[in-house]
Amino acid sequence: MCRTTNAAAVPIIPDSEGTDINPFSLEALAVFMFRVLKRVNHPGNLGKDSPNAGNVLLKFYKLYDGKSRREFENELYERFGSLVKMPLLKPDRAPLPGDVKSILDEGLGLFSLHGSKRGRGKPSNGSDVSEEWKQWEERLREILFGYEDYLKSIQVPFDVAVKEVVEQLKAVAKGDIKTPDTAKQRFGNIIFAAVKLSQADILGLLRKVAEKDTDISNFLNGIKLENNLNKVHITLAHKGAHGLAAVASYSVYQNQELPVSFNALFYNNKMAALEAQLGTVNGETIVSRNDWPHCTLWTAAGVGPKKANTLPQLVLEGKAKRVPIGPPITISGVLDFY
Repeated sequence: MCRTTNAAAVPIIPDSEGTDINPFSLEALAVFMFRVLKRVNHPGNLGKDSPNAGNVLLKFYKLYDGKSRREFENELYERFGSLVKMPLLKPDRAPLPGDVKSILDEGLGLFSLHGSKRGRGKPSNGSDVSEEWKQWEERLREILFGYEDYLKSIQVPFDVAVKEVVEQLKAVAKGDIKTPDTAKQRFGNIIFAAVKLSQADILGLLRKVAEKDTDISNFLNGIKLENNLNKVHITLAHKGAHGLAAVASYSVYQNQELPVSFNALFYNNKMAALEAQLGTVNGETIVSRNDWPHCTLWTAAGVGPKKANTLPQLVLEGKAKRVPIGPPITISGVLDFY
């Protein structure tokens, strides 16, 4: 979806203090279960009529075991570059009743016991384990419904939660986001994501092109490209133009090798660049946030590298040349941050 719409994914999670080993608290788990057991006509059949709804919620809850809240949030931020927290529980709420805590602890104990034996929490029909789960599900409903007033009273009103999420999303879109400490350390000084290319590979490619075109050979010799080609790369996303979230979205591909095909050389008396077509990493096509993926080769004194983005338009205006490279030449680069 992000590749086809040029969008950035933003994770939205319920806010919760969590525990030492799970990013969600037992209070949050109780509210989630209560909501599920109250809903009707759920398309996935996970509602009041589901006989094992509690077990399924425990399974979701246990998926996050092994991470504290801070570790969970930092991992999301490092992967996506932003994080939105949906308010769930009121800060001035009363403590979780003992009966509710006990039934949840019992369910988690059953899940751990039978899940470790069977590799999953859900028991087979007709077994003693299944009967044990059935009794627990019945008592879960009895206790949660008995504390309905309490469970409703500790929740942040839904309209308030939605309004807060919308405001946070607006802040993310503007780049006005607060970063966890570890994410600041990782992304705080990063300006852009790019495909890093070898100077030798680019010079070799240009020599092949120059051999077939005297004008290009004269142009390259005139600008002494060997002395000007430093940190050659293809920008994928820039913090200033696309936002930190867009830059961070490439972190999953960091240090991965990426094939790049070059199919044309654009140049005039002020700048030169190679038009690029990005390949795939592990079967996924890498898409640049730039409208025109390219590798800037050279700019004249006083001309910023960003100006190279205007070369396609300058070609249309007759103020620059486009020389096709046929067949396209492919070299490999490495995805990294700068």
